[in-house]
Amino acid sequence: MKPAGAPAVAREFCFGDEDFRAIRALIHEHAGIALADGKRDMVYSRLARRLRALQLDDFAAYLRLLRTNKSEWPLFVNALTTNLTAFFREPHHFQVLRDSARHWPQRPLRIWCAACSTGEEAYSIAMTLADLFGDDVPLRILATDIDTQVLAQAQQGVYPLERMAELPDPALQRFFFRGCGSRAGWVRVKPALRGLITFRQLNLQQANWPLRGAFDAIFCRNVMIYFDKPTQYRILRKFAPLMRADSLLFAGHAESFPHAADLFRPQGRTVYALAQPRRPG
Repeated sequence: MKPAGAPAVAREFCFGDEDFRAIRALIHEHAGIALADGKRDMVYSRLARRLRALQLDDFAAYLRLLRTNKSEWPLFVNALTTNLTAFFREPHHFQVLRDSARHWPQRPLRIWCAACSTGEEAYSIAMTLADLFGDDVPLRILATDIDTQVLAQAQQGVYPLERMAELPDPALQRFFFRGCGSRAGWVRVKPALRGLITFRQLNLQQANWPLRGAFDAIFCRNVMIYFDKPTQYRILRKFAPLMRADSLLFAGHAESFPHAADLFRPQGRTVYALAQPRRPG
């Protein structure tokens, strides 16, 4: 902690209130992310890397670039999105998924992982259902994220072995190759599991989503916390028509949707079902 009365640490780039307000407005408009006042230092540190890479002198120059160069937008969004994830994070969700899938009608299953980050969540879904139904599981998972960099990592399916702590050895052996030699300490998802998943870039804030239902489940976890309530409602309203009558929506541990009670009703801990029943399909 900085002692009282100590001088502020000099920054490499000038970063004023107007710069922060402009960045907050741009990321909210483009990605629906609501940055709190306390995120100012985070914004500076992450975007300062872009200024260095682009050899810009200040944030005003970077903001001018954003307004004239669309190719910078994905890198701007990537810098400001947080991608904390893990295999079988919030494990009760995967037990709910497994229990529910036992009772779904026999049909090819479709699941949307709507903020897949580096892929651990999508692969956890695939492992859960492959373990339940066997290697020939009739399953297609759509995994999307706004961040193109994390999507590239997810598609590779390569992870440090230390990230596998939550996986029992039989699952590790069944679904992953262990690296050797220069790749020792790393694992790679086996093609059979990887083949169940399609990774695509998608911004939940965009007006039209280039995808179709009906999904048996939608995982949208730990991303709604970055949106304000009106943005959350707009997204939830677009989820509903893409879901089957018996579909489930999985949210993050810090997310709840009482403001969307007309769309979704609680179905367990951070699990939701459609509020208005309709004909199964």
